[in-house]
Amino acid sequence: MTPRRPSRPGSADLLTMLGQLTAQAREGAEFQQARVELAEALQRELLPSALPVLPGLRSAARYAPARRGLDIGGDWYDGFRVPQGAVAFSIGDVQGHDVAATAFMGQVRVCLRAVASVVVDPGEVLSRANEVLLAMDCELFATCTLLRFDPGTGELASARAGHVPSVWATVDGRYGIAEDTGGLPLGMLPGSAYPVTRRRLTRAGTIVLVTDGVVEGPSFPIDVGLERVVGIVREAAGAEPDELAAEVMKVADSTGHADDAAVLVIGHDAVA
Repeated sequence: MTPRRPSRPGSADLLTMLGQLTAQAREGAEFQQARVELAEALQRELLPSALPVLPGLRSAARYAPARRGLDIGGDWYDGFRVPQGAVAFSIGDVQGHDVAATAFMGQVRVCLRAVASVVVDPGEVLSRANEVLLAMDCELFATCTLLRFDPGTGELASARAGHVPSVWATVDGRYGIAEDTGGLPLGMLPGSAYPVTRRRLTRAGTIVLVTDGVVEGPSFPIDVGLERVVGIVREAAGAEPDELAAEVMKVADSTGHADDAAVLVIGHDAVA
């Protein structure tokens, strides 16, 4: 007997199969879109809606979600008023990009704000926040940089907890990477100390703080990323912070980052 050829689906069968595949693809796309919208909404709620404004001081920030996981993570930026007419800025990174990292990020931000409302010295703020976070018995830790600016004296005090160095430039051509002495990340070891570096903003310029998701990527070392940021900031030290933040965030795109990324730009006028 001549073997029978397998029957080929008719037009109706093909249309049915195509309809099923289309429905599945639509459901997948809708689920992905819903996931992205949920992640963005959660991140918006945990990050500040606005940064403080002071005479002679302007600021702006950008955030880019992670490219893997739930598209949420532990990077943050913040700015808030503190006693004695000063203002504080913080930027940091909790390890991981999932709900736990995001929740811990929110706790760190609240903790820093609470301590900074009663403690002036940024190093002491980080020390006390570290003890509070350890008492919460969470297995995560966070890197962080905390700045306190006093508009009355022009003093900028900073403390660093294992975080990426900041970049600075002035309109008269000075620039560099502020590799100030720092301490361990928050939530790692009891009794950690955080040295404070004090500067006076006597020249108009810009200070840029980033998380490692901006300056580090696959086969892209962090020092190379920082030098790229230095180049951008040096060329645009007097630019509007919002424009500069957008330009710095492009460095993250060039690294092919998989981590989330945050940029905080502080522009200041010369203090007499």
